[in-house]
Amino acid sequence: MSVLDEKLQNEFDKVLRRNPGEGEFHQAVHEVLDSLGPVVAKHPEYAEAAIISRLCEPERQIIFRVPWVDDSGQVQINRGFRVEFNSALGPYKGGLRFHPTVYLGIVKFLGFEQIFKNALTGLPIGGGKGGSDFDPKGRSNAEVMRFCQSFMTELYRHIGEHTDVPAGDIGVGGREIGYLFGQYKRITNRYESGVLTGKGLTWGGSQVRTEATGYGAVFFVDEILRSRGDSLDGKRVVVSGSGNVAVYAIEKLQQLGAIVVACSDSGGYVVDDAGIDLALLKDVKETRRERISTYAAERDGATYVERGSVWDVPCAIAIPAATQNELHGADAKTLIANGCQVVAEGANMPCTPEAVRAFTEVGVAFAPGKAANAGGVATSALEMQQNASRDSWSFAHTEERLAEIMRNIHDRCLTTADEYGKPGNYLAGANIAGFTQVADGMLALGVI
Repeated sequence: MSVLDEKLQNEFDKVLRRNPGEGEFHQAVHEVLDSLGPVVAKHPEYAEAAIISRLCEPERQIIFRVPWVDDSGQVQINRGFRVEFNSALGPYKGGLRFHPTVYLGIVKFLGFEQIFKNALTGLPIGGGKGGSDFDPKGRSNAEVMRFCQSFMTELYRHIGEHTDVPAGDIGVGGREIGYLFGQYKRITNRYESGVLTGKGLTWGGSQVRTEATGYGAVFFVDEILRSRGDSLDGKRVVVSGSGNVAVYAIEKLQQLGAIVVACSDSGGYVVDDAGIDLALLKDVKETRRERISTYAAERDGATYVERGSVWDVPCAIAIPAATQNELHGADAKTLIANGCQVVAEGANMPCTPEAVRAFTEVGVAFAPGKAANAGGVATSALEMQQNASRDSWSFAHTEERLAEIMRNIHDRCLTTADEYGKPGNYLAGANIAGFTQVADGMLALGVI
């Protein structure tokens, strides 16, 4: 990691001491602090009010046992988490992740990122995150339902449309949100639609929510290119992953004229120089829930590479959309050597610090996840608006609102970077713009 300003290094040392063993959280905090040297110099009031120390300490951390019974009658025990990080701008907002790798450090890293991401949307939402080390893969619908009901039986007392509004993340899609909401409704005897987002369209959900994170990342890339007098038309793109974010990033890229030539899953990646067949990809990954190798087996001209790195495929634009720390320094050097111009994080913190440094040193436009993938939570906030007004918007209207929000985030990042002497640096712009908005909110509310 790079050397921080002395005052900021002291703050980071505190984070290391107070949160041992939480590497992802340390990385997320360092990434933000690395941009804040000119901010603390310009605003001594932030130091006087201990804003950074307060920001790095969650307002509330909830850890609980989740007992449930599997289909064979065996009792299983998982661990549940909800970190309510910061509510200076509004109720805590952030997804739930169900994956075996989930532990407190992962949830805190995601929640910390969420504070600034949510601030950048310009919508009144604070930052939080949650999840469990439960793995829904290979589990029956009945097992997933029983787990979700047990999880919500504890979580319900900590959430509410004016308190904390969870959504989905890795391992938590429409099925899981439905089971969670059903249990919340049963326990509370209230149809409080705004307590969860990512709901089905027939029971309070929003158009474009499924597509929002992927679409939003592409809108951001489009704005980067427009600011440089360029466009997506004919651009060769590589997208990592093949889950929700990746699939809908590919969809919007193709709509805007780009050629997506590769995508991946945990087993390997496919290369399709003619352009990914989106209908086949959706059938393989969303309907049949099979491995990406099946796509290559059924698509003429496509090749499958087991393991390896999808970033070996030459491209003009790279969108890492799988998981944290998937794109390493060596991958970044390969992308740079192959002429990559833009990297936009579709996932949360998918680029390691070494990769980010490599991109910024050579002038590759690097859009951090807190800016580029904010479309998901932005559309969740739009879902909350619709729930509060008992309204339902059209797909076209909601997509236009999303595009407008992403344009505003892009412009705000550039403007802020210029203001603080970092012209063209989207990472610095996103970190500073998000931080100052939250910091000003915290100052206004006093020491709480």
